[in-house]
This record gives sequence, C-alpha cells and structure tokens, in this order.
Amino acid sequence: MASGDDDDPIIEEIDVYLAKSLADKLYLFQYPVRPSTMTYDDVNHLTAKIKPKQQRVELEMAINAMSPNYCRSKGEQIALNVDGTTYDETNTYSGKMMDKQSFTSIQATTNTSRYAAAVFRKGELHVTPLTGILQMRPSFSYLDKADTKTREREAANEGDSSQDEAEEDVKAITVRFARPESEQARQRRIQSYDFLQRKQAEEPWVHLHYHGVKDGRSDHERQYLFCQSGDSSENSELVKTPKEYLAMLMPPLAEEKVVKPVGPSNVLSMAQLRTLPLGEQVKTLMKNVKVMPFANLMGLLASGTDSTAALRCIQQVALLVQGNWVVKSDVLYPKNTCSPHSGVPAEVLCRGRDFVMWRFTLERSVMRKEITSIIKLPPEDVKEFLEHVAVPRVNRGWEFLLPTDAEFVKKHPDIGHRQHMLWLGIQSKLEKVFNFSKDDFKPKNSPQPEPVHVSGEQRLKVAHERAQGNQTSLQKDLDARRAGDGVHVKQEPVDEPMDTSSSVPNGSVNGYPGATSPAFDHTNGDDGNAPAQELQDFVIKTFRKHFVLTLSEFKRLLSLHLASMPVGRSVFPSISDHMLQDAILLCQCKQIMVPFPAQTTAAADEKKVFALWETGDESDKHRRVLYELYKKNYRIRRNVIQLKLTQEFGDFPKADVDRLLHECCISHAGMWYLKGTIQS
Repeated sequence: MASGDDDDPIIEEIDVYLAKSLADKLYLFQYPVRPSTMTYDDVNHLTAKIKPKQQRVELEMAINAMSPNYCRSKGEQIALNVDGTTYDETNTYSGKMMDKQSFTSIQATTNTSRYAAAVFRKGELHVTPLTGILQMRPSFSYLDKADTKTREREAANEGDSSQDEAEEDVKAITVRFARPESEQARQRRIQSYDFLQRKQAEEPWVHLHYHGVKDGRSDHERQYLFCQSGDSSENSELVKTPKEYLAMLMPPLAEEKVVKPVGPSNVLSMAQLRTLPLGEQVKTLMKNVKVMPFANLMGLLASGTDSTAALRCIQQVALLVQGNWVVKSDVLYPKNTCSPHSGVPAEVLCRGRDFVMWRFTLERSVMRKEITSIIKLPPEDVKEFLEHVAVPRVNRGWEFLLPTDAEFVKKHPDIGHRQHMLWLGIQSKLEKVFNFSKDDFKPKNSPQPEPVHVSGEQRLKVAHERAQGNQTSLQKDLDARRAGDGVHVKQEPVDEPMDTSSSVPNGSVNGYPGATSPAFDHTNGDDGNAPAQELQDFVIKTFRKHFVLTLSEFKRLLSLHLASMPVGRSVFPSISDHMLQDAILLCQCKQIMVPFPAQTTAAADEKKVFALWETGDESDKHRRVLYELYKKNYRIRRNVIQLKLTQEFGDFPKADVDRLLHECCISHAGMWYLKGTIQS
C-alpha cells in the first residue's frame, strides 16, 4: 500500500450482488405531501391499478370517518355535490359520505438507470435496479365530477321545454376533407396536449391486488430482492481501477452537450448566439427577424465584428430590398419541405415569395389580391409572405415594413449594383414562370432619361418665365370659379414650374407603366384644353361615386384610370399634387380640415381630406352638417350624428342616416370616421 493510504485502512470487504428477479417491476413510491413519520402502511388500501407503459399508478385509500379530526358535515356535503341525491352503481361515495381518497402518480424522473434498491444480509449487499420512481399525490377528480353533475342538471332544466322540438329538427352536415399533413404539422400534432392525452387514454388500466407490509405475500416478494442462485452464476468479479470505477459511478454529462441546441430557435439567446460562427449568427438572426437594416444587424452582433465580413455573410442569406436586407426564400423554405398551411412544395413557395420581394424593389406598397391572382398560391401562404416584410395600411394595401435605407446604398454602391444584377436575374426567371411581358416588369415612377443636359440656372430661368406667363390666366380662372358660386368655368391648361411634390406618372398603376403620351405641351394639337377638361370630368365622376376621398386615395384611383386607357389614348401629363388639388376644388368639392390626433403617423396625403360639397340634390345640406361635425373631431359616435341631424332637420329617419354614413364614412371599433381617415 502507498504511504498515503495508511490513514485510511480497509476495515471490511463486502460482496455486492445484482438481483434481477424484480428488475422490470420494482417501483419506489414517494409521498411528498405527507411527513415521513405518518406512513400509509396501516391505512386500508381499497383499490390499485397501473398503466405500465406510462408508469402511471392510481391508489384508493380509506378515510377514517370515525376520527375526531374528521368533519362529518363536510364529508356529507362533498358526497352530495359529487353524487347528488340519487344512488346507483356509478356513485363515487357509496356511503353518502367522503370515506376515501385517491392518489395519482407522476414520474419523479424519467431516467432511473442510476437508482437501485439495496438490502444487506449476512455481509452481502444485494442491489435491484428500479423501474420507476413515482410520487403519489392526492387526486381531486371528484371535484371535476361535481362540476359535471352541476352542468348536466342545469342543461337538463333548460332543455326540458324544447327537447321535443329539437329532436324534430334536421341539421345539415358539413363534409370536410383533410389536407395532406406536412411533416412539420405532424410533429406539432404529436407534441400537442390533446394528442398526448388521447395516447394516455388508449392504454388500458391493469387492476392490482394490494398487500400490506405485514402480509405473507409481501414477505414472499421481498425474498426476490436477494440475488437468486441462478443469478449468482452470471456474476463476475469487478476488475476495475479506482478511477475507472468512479467514472462508471459518475459518468461525464456528455448527453447534455448532445441535446443542447446548436442555435436559437423561437427566442434568441444572445449569449448562445455569439458562440456560433459569424455566418451562422447572421443566418440565424435573418431567419428570425426576416427584414433588417444593416446597421441594426451590426448592433446585434458582438462588438468589434468586422463589417466587411458581415457584409459577405449577409449576401449569402439575404437580398437587398429598398436598402434593407430581406432573408432569402430558400433559407425560410429549405428543399424537400412544404408549407405548414397548404402543403405546397418549397420550390413553389420560393418562387411566389421571390415575386413578392421583387415587387417591393419597385414600389412601397402592393395589393394582396393582385399578388394572389398572379402567383396562384393559397391566401394563407401569400399572407405569410407579406407579413414577413410588410404591414397592412388602410386603403393602400401592404406597405414595406421599413423606410428605404438610402444611406446604405449610397455608402456601398458596389453591393447595390451587385444586388441589382441579382434581381435582374430573378426577374427573368419570374418572367418565364408567370408568363409576363417585358412591360409588366417596369417599376413605378421609373426615371425618364434626360434628353439634354441643362444647367440649373437655365432651368430656373425657364421655369420663372413659364410661371409668369401663366400666372395671370390661372388667377382669372380661380377668381371666376369662386365668384360664380356654382357656375362651372373651364380652366385653361397651365404649365407650372417644376414641383418637387409627389406626382402621378402618366399611365402607370402600382408600378406597372401603361399608356404613354407626349409631353404636356399646350401648343400641340387644336384642343389645348383637353387635359384639364378630362381631369375635371374624372374628378366629378369620381367624387359623385365616393363623396369623400383623401388625396392619396384619389391619386390611386387616378393611376388605375390612367392604366386602363388604351395605348396612345391618354392625354394626361405628369400631374403634380398642386394641380390635383386645384382641379378638385374647382369641381364642387371642398377640403375638410379633420383634426387628426397629434401622435398620428399618417402621411401628408392621408391627412388631406376632400368631400363633394354640392351635387344639386336634397342630400347636400345633410352632408354639409356631417362635414361640419368632422371639423371638430376625427371620429364620432353614431348617436352624436343622429342627434345633430335631428336638431337641424327635425325627424330624421334611420334609413337616411344609414345612407349618409354609407356614402361618406366607415365604421371601426364602434366609431365612425370619414373614408380613408382610420389611423393604423
């Protein structure tokens, strides 16, 4: 022996035997809600049953109703609530008193490979592995039965009078066919609570006979805890070094390293995320966030991360849309997977999502119905595509989620050019898949090529000359219109100086250019007033149909009108916001100064509300009263509108109120708003 072991001499050697007779049926019962000094050994066990696969045990034990600690009135009340006043074989408490209680087991641990029961006899230690460790806790299922009885009695009382009639009713049966179940949907289903409950209910109960500690059968079974003669022949001497033996007793926790997730799933752990390689960090972030500016991405990565390396990584998993990075479709929908909503293959999903992303490279907003009609995918999938990168806006479809990051494009022109070429390649593929012509892929508000380079001073001089030449005729037309009080005066076409506000492009709708026409030159042709006259006709026709429009909605309708014209038919020039507002005010319309809340995020065009003021019929005065109300508040309750109309015009029928609100307003959350003024 080594000198270090002199202080720790071996006193005795004990042989250890492995008993296998009860290896697959030995359970350890724990009673965590009961002190160890108060055992259930002397309590009468009424029934016992087990589900071996689930390791679930239920025991029924008698309650000593004669104990001075037992409240008889409470026991009788509980029995009455559970079983009612009638007596039958299904009653929980046959003695009309709570004279028993149930215990249900839960597993204390699912892995019992390191636990065993041992007995010591005659210098020998006999060890039997445990099959399960179960904690027995009181079950209160009788309370559920009492609630069920109460509901049944209430339902019976309510349904007695109509039972005969209900039996004669014929109900229509709706037949539904289940969709093909994807692998992801199947995994979610088998992990759901309802599925687990059904699986547990499928295993039948095995009823057992309980034998007490002092019973003869118990003494007989305890003998199996000792190693039998047949088992001892298989035993062999343990030839292990102390270090190997300790390693067997306490193996390293290698399984934790295996089951630990390699990356974040639904909830990102930043500490765990930063242990991954940079490429995996970028991929995981983009897969969870879907769309992100590059500056935000750098803020989420560890401090000191090289931006050039991050740019290389993000180009592998994302595409540039309006200066922001959007995760690629094949990252979200890997090969050989399918949609969790409809079962559509991943290849088809990627093509549809690429089309949605490509449309956002051309314009800020898209219409969901238009997208669905082109890519021909189920509405649930199209909605998921849009929710990744956009938000719904009232009367504007789906708007891109983030503002355009022009700073990034300006700072990295080489990446912007490379991404532009990638999108051209995607566009050519989409053209073949969805059978588009070249014109269908032209972006909205595409810049027109400048024919000749003109200096800024020359442009300013020409603009001043044109403005001075047309100012007089424009002012005369406006004065004559306002002084005439209803007399229609045609407005001569006027060329304005360059307007930097947003304009409606000639013949374009949702980014798709339509018909083209010559520049707005009043000297061309004989009918120099045709554009202004046609614009006024469109304004009158539109407002007589809609009554109330915001400037942004009117511009959208005008774009649709331009796109519907045949090639060469359009006579409209590029129309500025100033020209549109003048045309609206010249056509029996007025602007309603709606007092929007200070915290509103609506665009300027959405705050400009115009309403048809005069049509020549009796309803004009009713609408004017309504408009006056909306000058004081941007949302009004119906009863306030009804009261105001009654005060002004006496008895005002409900049908007329409904018609007026239908013409000019829209309802949301119990309040009425002018059309187009609901704030997101």
